[in-house]
Amino acid sequence: MTQGAGQGPEMRTPTVRDFRVPAYVHEAGPYAQSPGPYARSGEVYDQTADPYAEAPEPYAEVPDPYAQPGPYAGQTPPGEGARPAAEPEGYTPTQRDLPVINRGDTVQVTVDPEAVPVPQPADGPGPLYVVGDVHGYLDELVAALREKGLIDIDGSWSAGTSRLWFLGDFTDRGPDGIGVIDLVMRLSAEAAAAGGYCKALMGNHELLLLGAKRFGDTPVNSGAGTATFQAAWLLNGGQKTDMERLQDHHLQWMARLDAMEVADGHLLVHSDTTAYLDYGDSIEAVNDTVRETLTRNDADECWDLFRKFTKRFAFRDDGGAQAVRSLLDMYGGSRIVHGHSPIPYLLGEVGSEDGEDSSGPLVEGPHVYADGLAIAMDGGVTMAGKLLVQQLPLDS
Repeated sequence: MTQGAGQGPEMRTPTVRDFRVPAYVHEAGPYAQSPGPYARSGEVYDQTADPYAEAPEPYAEVPDPYAQPGPYAGQTPPGEGARPAAEPEGYTPTQRDLPVINRGDTVQVTVDPEAVPVPQPADGPGPLYVVGDVHGYLDELVAALREKGLIDIDGSWSAGTSRLWFLGDFTDRGPDGIGVIDLVMRLSAEAAAAGGYCKALMGNHELLLLGAKRFGDTPVNSGAGTATFQAAWLLNGGQKTDMERLQDHHLQWMARLDAMEVADGHLLVHSDTTAYLDYGDSIEAVNDTVRETLTRNDADECWDLFRKFTKRFAFRDDGGAQAVRSLLDMYGGSRIVHGHSPIPYLLGEVGSEDGEDSSGPLVEGPHVYADGLAIAMDGGVTMAGKLLVQQLPLDS
């Protein structure tokens, strides 16, 4: 058995191991510590006054999304005039979605107040759904789950024996990452009580927030100079309000998340990278290694884990299908489903560094690529895209 960060050994079943919710999480109702179920983000957070709401001036000119810039070497926190230097090898942060978008007056929630509930089978498990990167956009998440019939108008689980997987990246860039985590934790308990489940994977932003909280400005060996989790978190959209509201039970929950899982023949991961192969030759081994790394609480080890989870685009170009097969052959499944890299990036349809187009193409649904072996689920909600909730399997 593995241990959660700062916790003693505990006996946990595979189903509920990572989703025990302290009783006090439920005390304030369905959106504990978060705005009302459909409150617009602009009504709660004044992002124009928040020093973390947008990337500071040194990072205002966003480079080509396929470039590999270096935000951390010799880095001082954003806002102090620091300029990114050489990047750790293989590190590929998201570029175009660094500024936080205040979507309060732009997002139209067109959810039928009488949303049709999810059809339930006569026996056996319910239908399988996956959710792409949320990045703090609680209102958009609530609307998307409601549209699919997974929650009711009060934000409570209404999908019976359905199974729901979140692919990671709950916080940063958007206004209410802690509200998102609280919602996912509560839905996990409600779904289990109804005979289904709601589970979540570890994303690179969970590793980033854990590192920023645990290690702060402690220097780490980035492979290309001095780096700190605090500087990395700020650069990648860390929100001061999330850090202020972060509690021990949030940290424990994040530290116990799995890195990968197979469901109905789909290998579920956060990042479109083969770096998972560095951590074990089975799903159980990878998940145990990641948790044990976090338990040891070594800043350099945690940084290396974070760095590898930020790699991307392994499945996109020539050799992409073979990269997917290397993971499927090792861990099982017939298709891989991931978040992390926004679909506009994968399509190569984002604006250039010359200022052409800053929003990317319209995303209608998941992107199937790599000879049909990979399904991308990050709809680019931070780029005025779409927060995707999708039932599996896909037809194409």
